[in-house]
Amino acid sequence: MIFFQYRAVLTRFALLVLSSVGLSLFTSHVFAAPVQGYVMLVQMTPAVCLLDTQKSKKRKCLEGYSLNIAGLFPETSESECKTASSAALSPLQAKVVARVMPDENARVQLWSAIGGCVPMNASQYFRTVINYAERLKVPAELTSPETRPMHIANLRLRFLRLNPTLPVNAIKFNCSVSHGTPILTEVKLCYKNNGQYKQCPATVETNCPVSFIIKGSY
Repeated sequence: MIFFQYRAVLTRFALLVLSSVGLSLFTSHVFAAPVQGYVMLVQMTPAVCLLDTQKSKKRKCLEGYSLNIAGLFPETSESECKTASSAALSPLQAKVVARVMPDENARVQLWSAIGGCVPMNASQYFRTVINYAERLKVPAELTSPETRPMHIANLRLRFLRLNPTLPVNAIKFNCSVSHGTPILTEVKLCYKNNGQYKQCPATVETNCPVSFIIKGSY
């Protein structure tokens, strides 16, 4: 899974070790640098499944998801964010998370890759993902069974109208090209640590052209 490392000049944290007494919800982490915000990556599932044959047999493709969350990635100066801490969730929480992150293996790999750079345990992290996903209102064009052309300015405007607190520079779009046609594959949203939207850092870019295709759900 692709994930993003964001660079900044930051001070370093000391080693944080939490005991199990009274803190059983937490797992010990090493936080070398503070998190300056987060980027949530929303995948256009039909497009991703069409373009990547290796993913076509995953649950999100086989069960016809129109969108899924690829991750909530920390904005940090750290180049290494791996963790050996558990990604295990309660059965109830795992069921809730599966609504937006249907592939359990992808969830485990995500936590293993970025868990060392977030000041939360796995349960808290995935609860945050759910909170952000539930708050975001998505234009109907992204969940429609119809494949259609879209102008980038029009799609951005639809997001802004549905989410009044979303600044214009807090959302970015990524496309991939198939047979000469650009197809929307990702929407990225940038957050402050408190969950409010913020201007995306320069490392989060839009690579979509003025017009592209939104692949319909199936």
